[in-house]
Amino acid sequence: MANERIGIIGGTGWLGGGLARALLETGFIPADQLIVSNRSGRHPLAGTGAQVMADNQALVDASDVVILSVRPEQFKALNIQTSGKQVISLMAGVTSRAIRSATGACVVVRAMPNAAIEIRQSFTPWHCAQGLNDADVAFIQGLFECVGTASRVPTEEGIDYLSALSGTGPAFPALLMTALTRHAVSAGIPEEVARQAARGVVVSASQLLANHDPQAMIDSLVAYKGVTAAALQSLIDAGFGEQIGRAVQAGADVARKGM
Repeated sequence: MANERIGIIGGTGWLGGGLARALLETGFIPADQLIVSNRSGRHPLAGTGAQVMADNQALVDASDVVILSVRPEQFKALNIQTSGKQVISLMAGVTSRAIRSATGACVVVRAMPNAAIEIRQSFTPWHCAQGLNDADVAFIQGLFECVGTASRVPTEEGIDYLSALSGTGPAFPALLMTALTRHAVSAGIPEEVARQAARGVVVSASQLLANHDPQAMIDSLVAYKGVTAAALQSLIDAGFGEQIGRAVQAGADVARKGM
């Protein structure tokens, strides 16, 4: 159980709220050591014993660790001073240098969870350029393991890249599922059946990958030279891998340019 008082600015939003609930439900932190803020200063989280504030600077002053879970374009308007505090940013495209310059934070950690935080299945890469002791690393790692898995990455550029890969969460699978559904409907399959079939591919069957090597599975299916092999080979020949790479790179470029 953490001894630090954790404040989450934006702690009632999608990411911040999911993290706040997980910290309490896993016992990572007792409710009386958690502070969240939103504009109204009211939220059901207050019923757990956590403190809800409308004043972001008051949250900072009362916290040991400050988590920024706001949209990147809202960062400049926060106008907070975090001198002497550890700041953990969940914002894409806002550099550690920009955060230190604007807030006076002594330590800045950048992390990028995704929407699967809602079901505690997020992969959260994180980076900190400053030297951290073993206790600091364990704290940050443990905090993000409350909502899934986490790994420290060696460079801030890695966080920008992963913002466009793992940070996209269900975006790529959702696009695939939508494309499969629409094509099945255009081929004459009833819409509800098309949705079920696409869901079976993206949600259900993909769970096999948790226990199988993906490349070995692809190689095996292509070698079988059946229906699946024909579909896979068509995607491979059309440059599917290269197109995915370009898509991730486009997102990473936006993150690196800054918000």
